[in-house]
Amino acid sequence: MQKGNIRVQTENIFPIIKKFLYSEHDIFIRELVSNAVDASQKLKTLASLGEMKGELGELRIDIVIDKENKTLTIADKGIGMTAEEVDKYLNQVAFSGAEEFLQKYKGQAEASIIGHFGLGFYSSFMVSSKVEVITRSFRENATAVKWECDGSPEFSLTETTRDERGTSIVMHLNEESLEFLEADRISTVLEKFCKFLPVPIFFEDKQINNPTPAWTKKPAELTAEDYQNFYKELYPFGEPPLFWIHLNVDYPFNLTGILYFPKIKQSYEIQKDKIQLYSNQVFVTDEVKDIVPEFLMLLHGVIDSPDIPLNVSRSYLQGDPNVKKINSHITKKVADKLEEIFIQDRTSFEEKWESLGLFVKYGMMTDDKFLDKAAKFFVMQDTAGKFHTLEEYKSAVGNSQKNKEGKYVVLYTTQPVQQDAFIKQAKDKGYVVVKMETLVDAAFINNMEMKWSDIQFTRVDADIADNLIDKSEGVDSVLGKEETEKIKEMFGKPVEGLNMNVEIKGLNADSAPVTATRPEFMRRMKDMAAVSGGMSSWYANMPDEVNLTVNGNHPIIKQILSESDADKQEKQVKNLADLALLSQGLLTGANLTAFINRSVELMK
Repeated sequence: MQKGNIRVQTENIFPIIKKFLYSEHDIFIRELVSNAVDASQKLKTLASLGEMKGELGELRIDIVIDKENKTLTIADKGIGMTAEEVDKYLNQVAFSGAEEFLQKYKGQAEASIIGHFGLGFYSSFMVSSKVEVITRSFRENATAVKWECDGSPEFSLTETTRDERGTSIVMHLNEESLEFLEADRISTVLEKFCKFLPVPIFFEDKQINNPTPAWTKKPAELTAEDYQNFYKELYPFGEPPLFWIHLNVDYPFNLTGILYFPKIKQSYEIQKDKIQLYSNQVFVTDEVKDIVPEFLMLLHGVIDSPDIPLNVSRSYLQGDPNVKKINSHITKKVADKLEEIFIQDRTSFEEKWESLGLFVKYGMMTDDKFLDKAAKFFVMQDTAGKFHTLEEYKSAVGNSQKNKEGKYVVLYTTQPVQQDAFIKQAKDKGYVVVKMETLVDAAFINNMEMKWSDIQFTRVDADIADNLIDKSEGVDSVLGKEETEKIKEMFGKPVEGLNMNVEIKGLNADSAPVTATRPEFMRRMKDMAAVSGGMSSWYANMPDEVNLTVNGNHPIIKQILSESDADKQEKQVKNLADLALLSQGLLTGANLTAFINRSVELMK
């Protein structure tokens, strides 16, 4: 029997481990099961090299609860250890003293420390009053040994009996950790961390993992059904995905994985943090912010890379060169896949645009490399249902939608039903109006105007159709000077909460008699202020800026001018103005009630 002290340059490492790791103490299961997997994989490798004699047999990991003795055991049939190896791997912890350790990791997330200095095994002491390791090496005529430690630097190492090669770690759970004697608690942790480990894992006589998940296979080996089934495995209650991208890189870094594009019918259904990060099939985290470009956080699926350090603080992740390369590679793969689908099956691409558009627009705003590639497959759907790339839109509208600065004016609608009258007027002028209806579109429009020097976006209700494309060609009123002044005075009466400007235009006789529009720039500023809040919230509370355009050529305007009953004339003017405001959703509260009462009165 050997007795001794664990050789570390500090009196006791266990309080340090507990202090740093306690808040995530269920992670010990991941660490010990991962060690068991490593032991099994190493044996496989030695067998393939001919360095192991005898049968490989069934390689499996068993997790056993013993409530009576308050123990939790994790056992493998892997490589095992000799007495010398136990001394080397368990008694010599490879780091240089508690003080330096504490300084280096002060304030970092607990999970960032495990594994960094070979501490994986020692995480067992977070939940144990005593740990026993019973192991027998695969080597011929090896003697089984038992290592025992109660969480102090003292240990014992004795010969024992064990029929099979491999290692069992027996944890005598402390009073604070008896939750790990409950099967449901263990199942939850195994489901989270060990679901796809490459060696069969058994708990309660049932295999709990899939050792060969889809991402570990070559794309040529998989059918569409295989990809769909794997998606169901990851998200049992999710709708089938639109399509997927299989990542498989071995240079300049190792990366495998499958990313799925989920269906998103409404912008508010967006769910982030649905991508899981693995390292050699060991679950690490579902916070992949630095590894996956921000706009692709909306995707679902799995990324596996041994080149991402398993337990590192997130601040280190950001600066890691491999992480940046992986981030760029994923962006490129997604852009290439979207372009491929667009070219090979444009109809299918357009059918999926409701969901895809969200990813594409988000990416164009946040990633300039993606923006360059997206020019080939970004599309806008017009109000007739036809899709246009930006270049196709320019060709379709030609010079008719160029303003005096030579920019193409992209006319858009945010609410096709509510803005129907404005859309009709624009189409009558030969203009093409596209739909921009999602939550990201307001930000997208502002962003793209800064990035595309020859494009200006204008909402279809920002002005009357004659003025939507600013070519500095005013339309004169057919009314005389005196009549014009009178109309301005009649329609220019103040409305509470609105800043109104009145102009008289000589439009087609069949155009609306009065049109209310909100200038594009002012409306955008208010919309952004309403969303962003903070310092700009005062802007959102400012009165709405409204332009009232009176069509001097409309018969009703001429009729009102000739009305002899001043009271009736005033009511008719007010009603026309209110109808125009109603079309912009600007007639509310007492103003709306007054309009309804006045309308009934005029009908008597």
